[in-house]
Amino acid sequence: MTERVVLAYSGGLDTSVAIGWIAEETGAEVIAVAVDVGQGGEDLDVIRKRALACGAVEAEVADAKDEFADEYCLPAIKANALYMDRYPLVSALSRPTIVKHLVAAAKKHGAGIVAHGCTGKGNDQVRFEAGISSLAPDLKCIAPVRDYAMTRDKAIAFCEAKELPIATTKKSPYSIDQNVFGRAVETGFLEDIWNAPIEDIYEYTANPATPREADEVIISFKEGVPVAIDGKPVTVLQAIQQLNERAGAQGIGRIDMVEDRLVGIKSREVYEAPGAIALITAHQELENVTVERELARYKRQVEQRWGELVYDGLWFSPLKRALDGFINEANQHVNGDVRMTLHGGRAVVTGRKSDSSLYDFSLATYDTGDTFDQSLSKGFIEIFGLSSKIAARRDLSA
Repeated sequence: MTERVVLAYSGGLDTSVAIGWIAEETGAEVIAVAVDVGQGGEDLDVIRKRALACGAVEAEVADAKDEFADEYCLPAIKANALYMDRYPLVSALSRPTIVKHLVAAAKKHGAGIVAHGCTGKGNDQVRFEAGISSLAPDLKCIAPVRDYAMTRDKAIAFCEAKELPIATTKKSPYSIDQNVFGRAVETGFLEDIWNAPIEDIYEYTANPATPREADEVIISFKEGVPVAIDGKPVTVLQAIQQLNERAGAQGIGRIDMVEDRLVGIKSREVYEAPGAIALITAHQELENVTVERELARYKRQVEQRWGELVYDGLWFSPLKRALDGFINEANQHVNGDVRMTLHGGRAVVTGRKSDSSLYDFSLATYDTGDTFDQSLSKGFIEIFGLSSKIAARRDLSA
């Protein structure tokens, strides 16, 4: 029986060439799988027909936008997930979504190998292969660019020799990955970390320095899930899409950072994630109102570890699943509304309201009606600082 390979297919030059390249190198039949996670661009049916025209024996396309939003972006919002305190895991979240569809296709078509278009220097090769091995340990993985030295020059030559129906225009100076949760831009002149980004690299966000009217928005949550914007019910996908548009129009969500890649190098990345940043900002503030102090303190530690696991490609790991349970429990009372002003590149919270609030006006006020018994504070401070006081006496007498 002829070996079959499932290929993660984007419709671009590299993965189109990879179909024939894999067939020649391995003698296998190739099944192309394209997954729509809100990256925009060409129609899925156009991509499917191109894969077949390039030699795939089968081609599957999946509209996974709602799945991506509900099962991958939403957990990140609940976790306030920001890798290195800044990056909302745009690409890292889409990879396990795609992996799930690749593994399902491999089982459906009896394939023993899964292929992807990653290089050997990035994080995505790990995310794909660690994810695949977690869901289907018996599947093998190959990466033509990494494993067979399929350089762009070779890809273009192969494309022209085989007369494949794919444009071989000059490559963009940037490497771009995007989905509904955000957009990542790297390489080109950005590799010099002294060079400032130019406006031309941005698509999801307008220039925040351009004068414009502020936009006020109210985001409603139920158990940590965004359920309405300005009082109108939304799905998670709709919440992200609407805030991409509104926050993006105000230049919100631009991130320029040098980050620690999993493979051990530092890389300069420029991100746009207007909807993600607006939603995480609102969610964090509602947690401040509704989550008890010790739980909130511990959750911040969990959030950092959760983000690192997802960034490192361990979405399907036992620890990640266990932390999901904690995060969902911590979100049980994250209900209510957050009002924000979107303007000048910033999403600024101006109001919060919740039936699950732990904020007690009568305890917090300094005016008439204060119910906080201040006479208890003196004894509390004495006991609270007692161990440090005893240690200080010892240290000072030494």
